[in-house]
Amino acid sequence: MKIPIRVLLADDHALVRNGIIALLEDNSEIEVIAEASNSTDTISQLEAGVKPDIIIAGVNISTADGLQLCNHIKTFALNIKVIILTNIDQESEILKCFDAGASGYLLKNVNAAELIFAIKQIAIGFKYISTSIGIRLLTESREKSTIAFNKEKLDLNITKREIEILGLIADGYTNGEIADRLFTSKRTIEGNRQNLLDKTGKKNTAALINYVVRNGIID
Repeated sequence: MKIPIRVLLADDHALVRNGIIALLEDNSEIEVIAEASNSTDTISQLEAGVKPDIIIAGVNISTADGLQLCNHIKTFALNIKVIILTNIDQESEILKCFDAGASGYLLKNVNAAELIFAIKQIAIGFKYISTSIGIRLLTESREKSTIAFNKEKLDLNITKREIEILGLIADGYTNGEIADRLFTSKRTIEGNRQNLLDKTGKKNTAALINYVVRNGIID
């Protein structure tokens, strides 16, 4: 029979601890072996011989209480993973926790399925962050990229017409073919192409296309 993942719950609210136990009680692969109300209590139990694989800590790891727990685990080279359980979803706090040695970061509104999945992933060596936080950070990152992309276009002063021409160049159209499609002269397109080379500081069309695609100016 497979040995269950041993978990120690550390939270100053008995209601939270009872809620986690309720979420995990039907899973035979995870066993809650001990409870603690704070880091000092947790450390005392570790020193007394309690040997969890994972500590689910409802403490702020960036405070003295949370850091005390992580420092103890590091100092004594204990092979114990720590999952932070919190209501805080600020990026700065998340980074502090992982820098301090946490392996997981979950919000207290986590459901049973995600909690169990996180515990199993962390038990085999992976790190884990709440899906809701991951999605938010991804959205924020995308928004920052969009802002940077728009700033790039603004700084280069690339017009909508030039972006249209860039797209046609990337599709392999010649200056003459582009002129026909845009109902203008070949000389005008040649001028636009040269302006784009000048704006981007590129020496040839291949380098120009590589630059605008890599920077998201065109798809």
